[in-house]
Amino acid sequence: MGTVLLFGAVASSALIIGAAIGVRFELPKRLLAMLLAFAAGALITALTFELFEDSYERGGIWRAGIGLFVGALVFTLLSAFLDRWAQRRSRPKSADEYRGSVKLDTDAAAAERPATAASVRGAAGVALLAAVTLDGVPENLALGISVQEGTGGVALLAAIFASNLPEALVGAASMREQGRPRVQVLGLWSASAVLVTAAAVIGAGPLSGSDPEIVSLPLAFASGAVIASLADTLMPEAYEHGGPAVALSTAAGFVLSFTLSLA
Repeated sequence: MGTVLLFGAVASSALIIGAAIGVRFELPKRLLAMLLAFAAGALITALTFELFEDSYERGGIWRAGIGLFVGALVFTLLSAFLDRWAQRRSRPKSADEYRGSVKLDTDAAAAERPATAASVRGAAGVALLAAVTLDGVPENLALGISVQEGTGGVALLAAIFASNLPEALVGAASMREQGRPRVQVLGLWSASAVLVTAAAVIGAGPLSGSDPEIVSLPLAFASGAVIASLADTLMPEAYEHGGPAVALSTAAGFVLSFTLSLA
């Protein structure tokens, strides 16, 4: 159990480290975009070779497929709600100070007109916090199960850490731009870190001896949440500020995570 707790703490420590950097330093938007793209690439490997494959082997394609779609649906609905909520709360200092996000201003995108500035401030931070928590809990459940069963978990740990760090960094920086106090931002990301660490312990405890078909469900749910977060949040936000160059960073994240999965 000590090893499981260590793995969970290391994976979730990236959230606190990233948030601390995000609230303290103002990094270039392009660098943040490249970090998000790298995280996306690492998550692609994790969901394919660690989460969904394991779910399929434990519960079959139907159980894995249904769990995946449920995870994607839950994340999509939650993300849409948070996007709209963030739009209503956003109050830019001036119309020209912030460039709007097409992802958050869907009406503007449909009408092929520029997104409003009110659609960008702080919204990414809330969405990223939701993404990290929603897919982080089942991911860490899977991490705990892998470590307890002796099937490795190093690749999944690396992928979780590599994705958590830039997500927390960008999310905390976005919250700081919204005007949230630093203590509040760090508190929110620290709470998420504690929650996902506890998930790893639960995965190594009660779930490790459960029926494989039961364990298959949270793994599949995590896969769906990861896919949805990639398409809905990470990749759009990365391309928003990084342009086509983020493709190379995504490829680098994939290759590194895949290489670790072979170890």
